Amino acid sequence: MGSMQQQVRRGFRARARFVVGRDSHGWWVVSDRKGLVGGLFTNEAAAIHFAVEASDRHPENVCRAPDDAAIDLGTFASRPSSRRPHS
Repeated sequence: MGSMQQQVRRGFRARARFVVGRDSHGWWVVSDRKGLVGGLFTNEAAAIHFAVEASDRHPENVCRAPDDAAIDLGTFASRPSSRRPHS
């Protein structure tokens, strides 16, 4: 069995909670589909480590964005429908 990092799949998966990829500035990003946690990281290993730990060590809940996709912290976060716009 490989390391947790080796078990993270490339490409977007509908049921994966966390997506790891790069933003438009080149920083590594962890985006949480639930919008609860995430962050910017200096390297891919740190981003994947964070995402795997945040998923209670379930690498199947983490996927790696394609190299040509720019993501940000809120790219995949679901928006709560109960939020009211600011007036």
